[in-house]
Amino acid sequence: MSDSICTADACFAWLSARTPNGAALIHGSDAFPDIEGQVLFYQRRDGVFVVAQITGLPIEQDSCDPAIFAMHIHDGDSCTGNETDPFADAGTHDNPKDCPHPSHAGDLPPLFGNDGYAWGAVFTNRFAVSDVIGKTVIIHRQPDDFTTQPAGNAGAKIACGVISNIHS
Repeated sequence: MSDSICTADACFAWLSARTPNGAALIHGSDAFPDIEGQVLFYQRRDGVFVVAQITGLPIEQDSCDPAIFAMHIHDGDSCTGNETDPFADAGTHDNPKDCPHPSHAGDLPPLFGNDGYAWGAVFTNRFAVSDVIGKTVIIHRQPDDFTTQPAGNAGAKIACGVISNIHS
């Protein structure tokens, strides 16, 4: 398949035939130790596919309070932190063009939990895989409201992973 706009079937076929260019192995904070998964980055000429698969997410008991989690690329290079913020060294939203939220390069769609599991994919031209290697992916406890400055009022950082290069 060429790098033209693709249908869902063609996109899935394209992804399944390729090795990702980057990946972040996600792990939960001490308060959420069951969270694990991966976020994969596939470079195309016209953008990047970001594919997330996460398990161990908190399960909401109230059906009117669904489990929706913000996911962002942050500009830090470490998933370390301190007593009040387990991933403080992950930095803030990746925002190389100094845009207001939600126009940061690192602003991504939310993950919708399904009994502790989430899978999501997005195609974006806000960054190239090479731009985010060494940066972090953060999963937040709450959904991003896509309004509040500077970061969407997404709540605590509950999981993190550093984006590594897979191949060029």
